[in-house]
Amino acid sequence: MKRKTCTLLAIVMMAFTFGETVSAKALADDPGKKTEMTDAEIEARLAEMRARVAEIKAMDKSSLSKVERKALKKELREMNKQARKWGSGGIYLSVGAVIVIILVLILIL
Repeated sequence: MKRKTCTLLAIVMMAFTFGETVSAKALADDPGKKTEMTDAEIEARLAEMRARVAEIKAMDKSSLSKVERKALKKELREMNKQARKWGSGGIYLSVGAVIVIILVLILIL
C-alpha cells in the first residue's frame, strides 16, 4: 500500500512539473510574445499615464453619467496599479527578517 501511494504521488508530481516546464519553454520560444518592457518603454508609458491623469483631472465630471464616472475610476485604479508595479523597486523586509539581521550583526560584532 505504501509503495502504491509513493508511486502515485511521484506520478502526480511529475505530471505537474513537466506541464509547467513545457508551457514555460513554449512561452520563451515564441518570438512574437514580449514578456518584459525596457526602461524606455516603461518611462514612455508612465508619461502617457501622467498625461491621461492630468486630462481626467481637468475634465468636467459633473456632465458625465454614472457609468462613465465608474469607467474613469476603474481606469485610474488600473493605471495606479501599473504605476506602482513599475515605479517601485524597493526592498521589503518583514519584521522577522529585521530581527534575524540584528541578531546576526550582534553575534558577529
